[in-house]
Amino acid sequence: MKRAICLGTALVFSLFSTTSSVCAASPGLFNVRDYGAKGDGKTKDTAALQKTLDACAAAGGGIVCVPEGVYLTGSLVVGANTTVRFDPHANLMGSPDIGDYPLVGVRWEGEFRQGHRALISAEGADNVRLEGPGAIFGPPLALSRLRDPRGPLLIELTECTNAVLEGFSTQYQQLWSIHLLFCRNFTASNLTLRSLNANGDGIDVDSCSDVTIERCDINTGDDAIALKSGRGLAAARLGRPTQNVTIRQCILASSTFAALAVGTELSGGIRNVKIEDCTLSGRQNAIFLKSRDGRGGFIENLTGANLVINKSPTFIGIDFLKKGIQASDPVPGEAEKWTRMSHVSFNHIRVSDVAEIVAGSNVSAERPVDGLALTDITGTCERGITLANASDVKLTGIKVTGFQGPLVTTQNVKGQGLDGTAVR
Repeated sequence: MKRAICLGTALVFSLFSTTSSVCAASPGLFNVRDYGAKGDGKTKDTAALQKTLDACAAAGGGIVCVPEGVYLTGSLVVGANTTVRFDPHANLMGSPDIGDYPLVGVRWEGEFRQGHRALISAEGADNVRLEGPGAIFGPPLALSRLRDPRGPLLIELTECTNAVLEGFSTQYQQLWSIHLLFCRNFTASNLTLRSLNANGDGIDVDSCSDVTIERCDINTGDDAIALKSGRGLAAARLGRPTQNVTIRQCILASSTFAALAVGTELSGGIRNVKIEDCTLSGRQNAIFLKSRDGRGGFIENLTGANLVINKSPTFIGIDFLKKGIQASDPVPGEAEKWTRMSHVSFNHIRVSDVAEIVAGSNVSAERPVDGLALTDITGTCERGITLANASDVKLTGIKVTGFQGPLVTTQNVKGQGLDGTAVR
């Protein structure tokens, strides 16, 4: 049985109407109603919710329970060892008042600056956990459009270890939903994320290590998942890459850009990334590797396996020439200013209604791609593979149909299977 909840222009269907409340009394449980939260969708519950979170943190941790209701709130801060558990019919709704989101230091689009604190934030807090099955709604468009300073995100975790986001839904527009910065041992599972319009990313992983994103359904106006590590010389010197990332069993879609984006902010580097057993669809690219001069950084050891690519102009887009905003302190050097890409491979890929398998001609001759392997690609496409400035390329088992023109077009590329005959 579905239960409809109307929040302004948003209509949410709770699919768990037969599920019992998650707020049954137990030791270490802090019920927000006991601290004065109304949950009527009209009363601002910010103070009551924060009071509950603070009481939990002061006790050394526990479970903050959010029972059924619509909780209108400004920015909240979660402490260490805290689990926030949303009842099946609990909905957190962002306040429309910008004063409810204090200005703090943030990293936004690769550089540090002022920004409004997220609806839910944690900084330097270990063992933070947000779990559903409830829903989180961002503030209205007037706030999410803010850029100077940045408007409030939905969830922002900074320097957190062992954080878990599980089993809830979000809805937002024109701004990132979830931003992870300098986090370690992070897990996102069974999330349903929806956002609209440019800048409406789903999950941004920014200079983080040991990240798992699994069984998530993410459909956004911008990149569904974006991997980043800062932009410019300051980020390169900081040297905090995004690394050891596993994305599996997800449905990733973007109505504007890419299902999975790597960059453009990658001056600290991105390495050891696996995406497997996923379905991807992007308005421009299913997977987009993007950068520009002055970024430096690297992409290395990126692998994809058992992927289904639907309705995307390009399966893999590679553009290292002019994507993204130039850094205020670009990385110098004739070769060093360009992003280095090495050891990227994709295996067992099914493409359907895809215009082009690979669009990879925008690579600087000063820093060619070193190692790109495409194996066992089947399905239909309109065009094949275009590559420039690359070495150690391996194309095998590419058995696509429906394309016009040559299967493989290259310029200054060395490797195996480039004549287009050995790969079909």
